[in-house]
Amino acid sequence: MRALVIILSSLFAAGLAAGPADAGVPTEKIKETTREILSIVTNPAMKDPSMKEERRKCIRQVVDKRFDWREMARRALARHWAARSEEERGQFIKLFSNLIEKTYLEKVEGYSGEEVRYVGERIDGRFSEVRVKILTKKSEEIDVTYRLKEKDGDWLVYDISIAGVSLVNNYRVQFNSIISRSSYRALVKKIEEKLAQP
Repeated sequence: MRALVIILSSLFAAGLAAGPADAGVPTEKIKETTREILSIVTNPAMKDPSMKEERRKCIRQVVDKRFDWREMARRALARHWAARSEEERGQFIKLFSNLIEKTYLEKVEGYSGEEVRYVGERIDGRFSEVRVKILTKKSEEIDVTYRLKEKDGDWLVYDISIAGVSLVNNYRVQFNSIISRSSYRALVKKIEEKLAQP
């Protein structure tokens, strides 16, 4: 969990090291997002406690531009997605994106200068992977892969893997377990309860 927080924080606030010489559009899109978030979290005016809600709103707006929440939610629900009505899907996309924000994205504000090295990129049609290494303050190296899909002329993140472990797959296992043991409604209720916690 701690490693994932570091990764997500670093995704949105680092981008310090040069990328590979043949880096293409997907890598540049990830870098663009990191620069936008970095400008928010390092802005002295945004560090005032009274700006907390505004700061988080700005971070979320930037993240929303880079993440394909619908694709992530669909993959996380997997076979249970098909049984959902369009209204249920819309509700779940909102719940899922808010869950990610509450669990991880708020930690972006605690970014402490982890270094990110862009080490590779692979494009296969409409899909791509951007590989990076995170160098922590304790000199630990963590391999991260951002998976993106081309959509409407842009490259959007639909999954992040840390040391080979997929964020979406982790949620898929949890969600499937809850639905299989109980129901889809029970999953929604559980997410809503988590979001309601301070």
